[in-house]
Amino acid sequence: MEKIRSAKYRIGQVVRHRVYPFRGVVFDVDPIFDNSDDWYEAIPEDIRPNKDQPFYHLLAENEENEYIAYVSEQNLVSDDTGEPIRHPQLDELFDQLEDGTYHARDVEIH
Repeated sequence: MEKIRSAKYRIGQVVRHRVYPFRGVVFDVDPIFDNSDDWYEAIPEDIRPNKDQPFYHLLAENEENEYIAYVSEQNLVSDDTGEPIRHPQLDELFDQLEDGTYHARDVEIH
């Protein structure tokens, strides 16, 4: 039987991508990959992550845009800047930023 790892990052935590210039707040976690095969196959094979790790749904932002991102755990690092996220959906899911973490409102994600 396959062992499922515990997620390293938690709901409300601010993270950034290890390679690409974006950051975001975690709003949901899949214990293993749970997106479409088309999405997965679109990632270049030489950088395609393993499916058997946590994947995170992020309210993400870069310098120009805000969007939803789906990122493997291996591609994330903690963002310790303390800077708020400016995503327009943030207030729907979270309350204030405190000590680098957003506090989730009582809402259903799935």
